[in-house]
Amino acid sequence: MTQPSVSQALQAAKALGLERLDAELLLLHALARSPRERAWLRAHDSDLLEGAAAQAFDALSLRRVAGEPLAYLVGYQEFFGLTLQVDARVLVPRPDTETLVQWALELLQAPGMVANPSVLDLGTGSGAIAIAIAHSLLQAGQAAQVSAIDASADALTVATQNASRLGLKLQFIQSHWLEQISQPQQVIVSNPPYIASADPHLAALRHEPLQALTAGSDGLDDLRQIIDQAPARLLPGGWLLLEHGYDQAAQVRALLTLRGFAQVQSRLDLAGIQRCSGGQWPGQRSQDMEITG
Repeated sequence: MTQPSVSQALQAAKALGLERLDAELLLLHALARSPRERAWLRAHDSDLLEGAAAQAFDALSLRRVAGEPLAYLVGYQEFFGLTLQVDARVLVPRPDTETLVQWALELLQAPGMVANPSVLDLGTGSGAIAIAIAHSLLQAGQAAQVSAIDASADALTVATQNASRLGLKLQFIQSHWLEQISQPQQVIVSNPPYIASADPHLAALRHEPLQALTAGSDGLDDLRQIIDQAPARLLPGGWLLLEHGYDQAAQVRALLTLRGFAQVQSRLDLAGIQRCSGGQWPGQRSQDMEITG
């Protein structure tokens, strides 16, 4: 079998339908090189690939063409300037979710925020949101108590390893949403499942964990549950921030308003879509609002 050159391997991947960036990152992974060495590929485009690397690249290319996420194939995903390890146990963090992180940081770093605020990330998955918040606050010299919640023990394993790798001390708790949480929080953030169970777009996400994607016939089941539970776990003046589907902002704002949240509003993602909605809890925590797990 003829050994292909770097250039020939990339051309073959293009013929399969791979985008140039995906092909280059997969080839670097097959060569056990850093993803930051794309320039190396161009400088060595006539180098011949060894058999093992060529075979590994071919296999990775076919899996990518079949729809497997690039992050699963290379084992990492960039999020908020951090490199997180991911695999099929968790969703791949998306750039749009950075909107949720930015909003949380605005609140946590606003004048008048209490010292050492408490932050809760519900459905943490890979830990992306909690880790990005904790890392940003640490870089700014601000102390905070950041906790990450997930019902999946597998997801918590991934998140714990990501936090440890970055030298961050977070609290990890296995819980179905807020059932195991009793301490009141300044900020609760969540990117819960929000896709309708019959949504045709699910076919393109078949490699990712279904339980982290779908939430009932209209995609709002988990959002409703979080909005209902959150007041009993928020300090007066605390905020609940939620990511949701591209067409769900008005419904989520209505649910927040009906539950009694104030300053209900939405934020735009990178594409200008209302991707996150949230509100401030104005009232006192009362016994009749407590929801036991």
